[in-house]
Amino acid sequence: MKKPEMRHSVAAALIASLFAAAPPANADVAPVVPTNPVSRADASFDTFKQGFIDALLTQNPEWALQVGQYRDAQRLAIPDPAADLAFAQKWLGQLARHPVGQLSESNRVDRALIENQLRSIQWYRSQFRNLEWDPSEWNIGEGFSILLTRDYAPRDARLLAISARLAQVPAYYTAARHTVRRPTLEHTRLAIQQSQGVLDLLGVPLESAINDSTLDEARLAELRTRASLARQAVREWIAHLETMLPRLTRGEARSFRIGPALYARKFAYDIQTDLTPTQLYRAALTEKERLHAKMDALAATLWPKYFADTPLPATRLERISQLIGKLSERHVAAADFVDEVKRQIPQLEAWVRDHDLLTLDPDKPLQVRETPLHKRGVAGASIDAPGPFDPAATTWYNVDPLDNEPAAEQESTLREYNHWMLQILNIHEAVPGHYAQLVYANRSPSLVKSLLGNGAMIEGWAVYAERMMLESGWGNHEPEMELIYAKWALRVVCNTILDYSVHTLGMTEAQAMRLLRDEAFQQEAEAQEKWRRVQLTQVQLTSYYSGFASIYALREDLRRREGEAFNLKAFHERFLSFGSAPVKYIRQMMLH
Repeated sequence: MKKPEMRHSVAAALIASLFAAAPPANADVAPVVPTNPVSRADASFDTFKQGFIDALLTQNPEWALQVGQYRDAQRLAIPDPAADLAFAQKWLGQLARHPVGQLSESNRVDRALIENQLRSIQWYRSQFRNLEWDPSEWNIGEGFSILLTRDYAPRDARLLAISARLAQVPAYYTAARHTVRRPTLEHTRLAIQQSQGVLDLLGVPLESAINDSTLDEARLAELRTRASLARQAVREWIAHLETMLPRLTRGEARSFRIGPALYARKFAYDIQTDLTPTQLYRAALTEKERLHAKMDALAATLWPKYFADTPLPATRLERISQLIGKLSERHVAAADFVDEVKRQIPQLEAWVRDHDLLTLDPDKPLQVRETPLHKRGVAGASIDAPGPFDPAATTWYNVDPLDNEPAAEQESTLREYNHWMLQILNIHEAVPGHYAQLVYANRSPSLVKSLLGNGAMIEGWAVYAERMMLESGWGNHEPEMELIYAKWALRVVCNTILDYSVHTLGMTEAQAMRLLRDEAFQQEAEAQEKWRRVQLTQVQLTSYYSGFASIYALREDLRRREGEAFNLKAFHERFLSFGSAPVKYIRQMMLH
């Protein structure tokens, strides 16, 4: 199982990349909460924002479904770089009519975020061009999954929207075949795997919904015909990709490494920090050394308890590795893995309430489920959260089951997600991590700050939540928990080191595995899947450390500034009140 990632459908992943841009270097932003009365400039900009959000949702109906806007549920948009570029150019022209200097500080942030989204579209479509080399971007699964599982409307109404979408599937994959050129081998294999999951989704789950429908016979017949043609289009797409595999394996594939120039631009758009990728990489190297020293001290403390008759190994890494190996023996059975995740969620919620860390909304449902097949292959655990337009919809905590894995891989994964590590995973993904943060984001008075979420803030909060929970006493400050948590923190740091090294420094697989197994103490299954993930994603792995370091520094700065008046719960709730804005902007708003 991989480090959890906030990856949704292909359309959502595309939106996350196209609409997660860095602020321009000359952006004049000094954000605070706007005051009344609203100025004429702010009133005009508020109207502009409403129009922009509406156009953005219309331009991206798949993403609209993700955030709970079902107006265009019947549309399956075919990715069109030319249309996206025209969209960006049009709205940049309109944005220019709202000068920065005339806006309130809060609206300056929204303006900067909108500009960055639009400029990122231009860069992704004109320079990154991943639609041409990443066939996994072409995936219809998530939209159909949402329509089948979210009860935003009666089932028959949703089936009519599904029927309209199914009619567009053949044209969608025709466009995919015409667009994808010289793909990477790794993304082609992923696309084949996920497309098989799409076939499964359009099989039994869809047929079950059709069989339970009360639509008239003519519409049901049309729906079944369209479903059959859609499945055939998916099969032909899979066959098309499979015919490409021989030449890709012979060396004709594009490299999955994007190189320093593209990496630097993608980092700027996606992470939105004042640090350069190189500066963050160097900070991660320093933090790795600090964590190794801490883990060595913990290993020395625990050694007599677990190895009373064995002398300490000579080297630091050996001492840590042996202790972690011993602790990793304590884990649940493979068949109980998903059930154990479910069992821990109420315990985490009770802890947060009892220790007054954050106000949780008991009316926002969270359900643990096995990851749908069309979403597997990148992250072993993830959150699918509804957006601000349908905040009452269920949030899904996706967990890859282990039942069908080979015995050796099961054991390796279970040792990685042992008794202590599984608790940290659930804090990260659920409470008070991603699930709690995204509930707060939906309440933001600024749709821009909520919808155009920054991945480093989102992942950074989840990593911060782990640290905050242990500081509050979760795990009873036992050295075992402290050591395993340090291993998790080391993973966060090594995510950055790995991602930067692979895509800009040419790190080989052998070098990556040495880093992950020998210096990050990861089990074989975890290390292998992390290597797979770094081939399939770029920059996202740096979001964890970047976001966490920024949030923790902000908290400590405020603690020093406020002294005895500092209140941890108040900090958390104010921090989360700004939606999913980049931490650099939240910092300005909270320190203003």
